[in-house]
Amino acid sequence: MLIEEIQEQVANSSASLRLVREEIAKAVIGQDAIISRLLIAILADGHVLIEGVPGLAKTLIVSSLASSLQASFARIQFTPDLLPADITGTLIFNQKTAEFSPKKGPIFANFILADEINRAPSKVQSALLEAMQERQVTLGDTSEPLPKPFFVMATQNPIEQEGTYPLPEAQIDRFMMKLLIRYPSMEEERRILKLMVDPKPAEIKPVLSPAQIEAMREVMHKVYMEEKLNDYILHLVMATRHPERYPRLGTLGPLINFGASPRASINLARAAKANAYLEGRAYVIPDDIKAIGKDVLRHRIVLSYEAEAEEIKSEEIIGRILDEIEVP
Repeated sequence: MLIEEIQEQVANSSASLRLVREEIAKAVIGQDAIISRLLIAILADGHVLIEGVPGLAKTLIVSSLASSLQASFARIQFTPDLLPADITGTLIFNQKTAEFSPKKGPIFANFILADEINRAPSKVQSALLEAMQERQVTLGDTSEPLPKPFFVMATQNPIEQEGTYPLPEAQIDRFMMKLLIRYPSMEEERRILKLMVDPKPAEIKPVLSPAQIEAMREVMHKVYMEEKLNDYILHLVMATRHPERYPRLGTLGPLINFGASPRASINLARAAKANAYLEGRAYVIPDDIKAIGKDVLRHRIVLSYEAEAEEIKSEEIIGRILDEIEVP
């Protein structure tokens, strides 16, 4: 297929996403970057982990997104007493038929908000992460497929660490992106005040259906990526594992215990294609990769004690890698 034909398909199908942004903007102010990243994750069939203090509209963002996409939404509040069956569901004995019938849990929704995922013990976290990976849940002897699209946004509070169960690195790696949500500016907060004191809540109209999202994904997969951009992604990921192989990154070696996994390469490529699609382009450019580089890599690098002692964050290391690896 010619690039011109793909460009026409991308331009036509991605235009509706502007309407999605406009609908979400009725209820959410000042989080445009987060909304863009969530749309990228949905298009690329990934999941997102968001870290931020309470009160920054995390729930509102996901519920508004679900409403604009005419999709089902479920919010799960993770607590220390939560059980896996509270998420996935269980089998209920029917006395009339003398048979067990499945009672599906809240995981069977298109959009899931896993609020404060680090509040629940590892068995519950694993139940959610298995559903994220396999896109199905086993109830008794039957495997029940999850709806399409299926998108999880998990949150964790960086302030309170007492009574929490931090996600192991292997489980964090299952999230396509880790996003850091910021405070709004004074002007944005002024607009939030005006919006929230209005007794009439914003009405978000559905713009797209789940079937249309699936069709958009089909077009997004056609976005062209040159082989040299694949090599660029591989060099970025390899630099997190073996920085000594790159002339100006040798000093990063003692700061990194473990580099990014192969999931990083896959997710960088998929997210870069989704970013190009979101911009209405039929081809990937290096800026697409740079734009989502930190979000895809920040949770995949395990820092050494030396880095922690010097208070060096993964952000700084990824920034150096993005600056030093030659752009094709």
